[in-house]
Amino acid sequence: MEKNTIIAVVLSFFIIVASVFVQVKFVAPRQMQKAAEQQAIAQIEKEKKEAQLKEEMELVSAAGETSESAENTEGEAAEPVVAIRDYEIKTNKFVVVLTNRGGDVKSLKLIEHKDKDSGDGVEMVKNITSSNRAFSLAFGGNSEEALNEPFKVTQKDNNTIIFSRDYEVKDSAGKTHKIKLGKRYTFAPDDYVFKLDVSILADDENTELDLNGAAYSLRTAPQIGPSFDKKNRYEVRQYVALNGTKKFDKAITDKTFNKEYKWAGIAGKYFTMIVKPNNPESMLPVCKTINEGDGAVKLENAQLYLTRGAIKSKSVNDTYYVYVGPRSESELIKYNDQSKNAWGISKAEFNQALQTSGFFFWIEVILKWALEKIYLLVKNWGVAIIVLTFLLKIVLFPLNKKSAMGSLKMQELQPKMQELQSKYANDRQKLGMEMQKLYKEAGYNPMSGCLPMIIQMFILFALYNVFNNYFEFRGASFISGWIDDLSTGDSIWTWNKNIFLISSFTMNNLRILPFVYTGSQLLNGKITQFGNAGGTTQAQMKFMIYGMPIMFFFLFYNVPSGLLLYWTVSNILQIGQQLIINSVMKKKRSEIAASKPVNANALKFKNGKKKTR
Repeated sequence: MEKNTIIAVVLSFFIIVASVFVQVKFVAPRQMQKAAEQQAIAQIEKEKKEAQLKEEMELVSAAGETSESAENTEGEAAEPVVAIRDYEIKTNKFVVVLTNRGGDVKSLKLIEHKDKDSGDGVEMVKNITSSNRAFSLAFGGNSEEALNEPFKVTQKDNNTIIFSRDYEVKDSAGKTHKIKLGKRYTFAPDDYVFKLDVSILADDENTELDLNGAAYSLRTAPQIGPSFDKKNRYEVRQYVALNGTKKFDKAITDKTFNKEYKWAGIAGKYFTMIVKPNNPESMLPVCKTINEGDGAVKLENAQLYLTRGAIKSKSVNDTYYVYVGPRSESELIKYNDQSKNAWGISKAEFNQALQTSGFFFWIEVILKWALEKIYLLVKNWGVAIIVLTFLLKIVLFPLNKKSAMGSLKMQELQPKMQELQSKYANDRQKLGMEMQKLYKEAGYNPMSGCLPMIIQMFILFALYNVFNNYFEFRGASFISGWIDDLSTGDSIWTWNKNIFLISSFTMNNLRILPFVYTGSQLLNGKITQFGNAGGTTQAQMKFMIYGMPIMFFFLFYNVPSGLLLYWTVSNILQIGQQLIINSVMKKKRSEIAASKPVNANALKFKNGKKKTR
């Protein structure tokens, strides 16, 4: 046997042995582990499906046990089988009162968040009437009356309650169907989301529940809390929804939205109620918002109707996950990760319900992160605002200085620019070329003065939204007795008597922060004017220095104190920075004046007077 052949055989042997070793030592165990993990996942999914099926059968069974006596009239229910009564369920997040009339919610209070007026938990189900409650159902579309009959009740445990009843319903073709309707509410001890299951079981195998394309509609509360302060221009009631990756954020009006949605809800400034169908494809792309009343009452009474498409089978169980709680990113974002909520919900994107400044959202994220890190150290949100303002001023100081130096450079170039403008008045193209040449020779970029202003404007927009809507500011005290709540205006004195014009403007509160802000703004304007001579007309300058601060005083008198605190501290720090910049600019002007050539046509006499030839 040849030497090369022997080497090849030996090498092949070692390769085979090594391959077997790698397979046995590394590959096989990983494959076995992966197979075990897949099997475990499959088992979990199987158990979940079995549990869900068991729940559906339980709900259908409860519905099937209702009274069989029914009147043969459209949309009417069987004779009442139980007396009207309420049921209370309490978790670590909610105190919920449900009624067997319609199987609806009459009250839902948030335990951890207090209403400023009542001192009790924030009531998220307000303005209920004898025929309008939260999570009512109506057969058909969103114009139908809600079911108002008493249901049979089965309370499975402290966190689960089932309502059920028989109905006879006429479809669009006039055919009568006997169905058994069930509603099950399931609460989790430590979650702002509860689960609502709606089950429909028909007697006839061929039943189709189709009332002009709809099976039933589901509505939210007639009004979410807390109370809408009609004097507070910064309070809101909005329709919020997510369609794929695009969110909708609209002021409440009597309007129908016809867009597919992943979830939809009603939101106030600090709290929201969101309904997420487990199968959005079964819902009609129709959401109707209703607000009844006049003025601020109309804004407050905001209700949402969602419509389920026609049902083409004998039985169906629809699941809705309902979030009722703070409009806070720390809570809403939990439903993007199944390990952080009780329901295993993932990628729900409830955090899209937050009020943001749109394009500047990424700046808000950075600012919130910085604010929260500072708060961990100082343990006071007002102090955290001051520290953040100070840090922002330090970061932006070089840009402000560069902008000021740019304006000085522009003043220096002004005579040459005017000369070029006069010389090429009739040739705009040539003028542009010569101006660019001038800028290049002087080492000046006209955009360098705009960049700092643009960056600060972006930050200003983002900060306005953060300080105006940041949930953590709600009820957060800065200085007790003066700024007790950073989400509202400061106050040192309040009165009850209505004073013509004054009460409507001041909301019956004497505030100090708006006066301090206005004074700092006026002083800042005067100092900035001193450092930037020329380039602005006297009328414009006076309006900037006096007019705008006075106008802002009236506009911002009742803004959240957290926002006004930022602006005031920012002004005070800006005054110090501007004094430094003014000193640098004064020195630079002296250097420029000293470097200018002496006019050869100017003669000086002994008395210091000039005479030109």
